[in-house]
Amino acid sequence: MKRKTMIFLFSVAVLLIAFFAVRYYIFYGGKRDIQSETAAFTVTAKDIAAEFAADVNNSNKKYLEKPVAVSGTVTSVKDKEVILDNTVNCNFLVADATLKNGQKVTIKGRVVGYDDLLGEVKLDQCNLSTNK
Repeated sequence: MKRKTMIFLFSVAVLLIAFFAVRYYIFYGGKRDIQSETAAFTVTAKDIAAEFAADVNNSNKKYLEKPVAVSGTVTSVKDKEVILDNTVNCNFLVADATLKNGQKVTIKGRVVGYDDLLGEVKLDQCNLSTNK
């Protein structure tokens, strides 16, 4: 009986340690620093939106979760959200007060998906790459 109890307690301890290790990794570790990564693709806002509109599945395989540099004209600025050419929605980590409507920019961020209802490519962890 003692042996079964010890095995049970050991199993519970291992499961608890694994649970808290995974929880810690999800909440505190594993966050990518997109700005330190090299852009996998450099495209225009209109080109990447056209690719997604034509074939979402292949575009997801190509771009999803990858850092990209997207160039275009700023059409909307709302706090941390910037829209390029009415087709690419960029969510910044910190609002950039230098961005103005009509400005040509290149923004680096991670592709997180495509909103087919609005026809927008979604990027997060964005940062201003270079001004043109």
